[in-house]
Amino acid sequence: MADSTVKAKKRVVLAYSGGLDTSCILSWLIDEGYEVIAYLANIGQDEDFEAVKAKAVKFGASKMICPDLQKEFVEEFIWPAVRANALYEDRYLLGTSLARPLIARAMVKIAIEEGAQYVAHGATGKGNDQIRFELGAYALHPSIEVISPWRLPEFYNRFTGRTDLFDYAKQKGIPLPVTKKSPWSMDANMMHISYESGVLEDPNHHAPDDLFQMSVLPEKAPDKAERLEINFKAGVPVRVKNLEDGTEKNTPFDLFMYLNKLGGKHGIGQVDLVENRFIGMKSRGIYETPGGTILLAAHMDIEVFTMDREVRKLKRDLDIKFSEQVYRGFWFSPECEFTRFCIAKSQEHVDGAVTLKLYKGGVYILGRTSPLSLYNAELVSMNVQGDYEPTDAGGFIKINALRLQEYCRLRQKVTDQK
Repeated sequence: MADSTVKAKKRVVLAYSGGLDTSCILSWLIDEGYEVIAYLANIGQDEDFEAVKAKAVKFGASKMICPDLQKEFVEEFIWPAVRANALYEDRYLLGTSLARPLIARAMVKIAIEEGAQYVAHGATGKGNDQIRFELGAYALHPSIEVISPWRLPEFYNRFTGRTDLFDYAKQKGIPLPVTKKSPWSMDANMMHISYESGVLEDPNHHAPDDLFQMSVLPEKAPDKAERLEINFKAGVPVRVKNLEDGTEKNTPFDLFMYLNKLGGKHGIGQVDLVENRFIGMKSRGIYETPGGTILLAAHMDIEVFTMDREVRKLKRDLDIKFSEQVYRGFWFSPECEFTRFCIAKSQEHVDGAVTLKLYKGGVYILGRTSPLSLYNAELVSMNVQGDYEPTDAGGFIKINALRLQEYCRLRQKVTDQK
């Protein structure tokens, strides 16, 4: 065991959940001579923080720090994602990806305050989270040193799998919340829960009916639809009203948590997919994101209603870029800062209200209104001519047909040469 002087020089902040991996890593770091400050961000997961704190200290952490980051998560990370209609590969709403830069930012802050030269995490050497944590740490604290046990030969040669970790935990007397029989991995926060590993590694193995924790299965959802009105200002949700019982929420945290509750009640936001990890392999994940799914549908609708067509084409490219940047861990990069700035600029006139209904896993848009709408009822009406000359359409069509006619002529020439 290293003496106290050496230990003081090897102080590390460990992102600690109290689960299998980080419980074992805490003990392993202590065995390696580190003083460990355990850290767990409160980002809305269903967690007994006092129990986790007691466990960390009991098994050797010098202290346990649990900052409440829920408000920051909604306002600084989820809301920009709503503005960006953020979807990775058209389906994943980035619940884990959005939380990682916030966790990394707080971890670096603690390392600076505690005089720690190292930060550590329990992310697998095959996954995305190692990249997200470490890129965030280096972007905010360039001289920090990162300990990633699952990439160290002295660790992964000793612990070749979860069975070895279970045996080590048993040796150390560490109680664990999972068993060898149900070892799938979960990541939870106020935006979503993800499930992977274990039996889910077979992409054709159907998810167990009791897997989901934030939402019911759609077939078990209420038989009566529920109608909501969601108001947006500059692309950000500012109010939700339940049109059935009159409930209103108008602060970011309360609004989002209320949509989570309603979405979960109606079985909304469950996705089973195979995605492309940044590191180069495909993985199967199951996600539930109830509130985020409702906001995505509502925001996309009000955006189309209020935004110029060509601006939105450019913005949609930025949406895809943003989603990839966040998924790959580049939140603190110059390109992601630029992307967020441009997306925010595009949202200046995205004001209005969307009415929708929730029913058995679906979000159905019923209507929308906005003082800044680009919708002109008189112009588009089939019953009123308005300020539009129908004969102008003939010239418009002829001009657009020119290249099609020329392409037809080219194809005919190629055919004749054969």
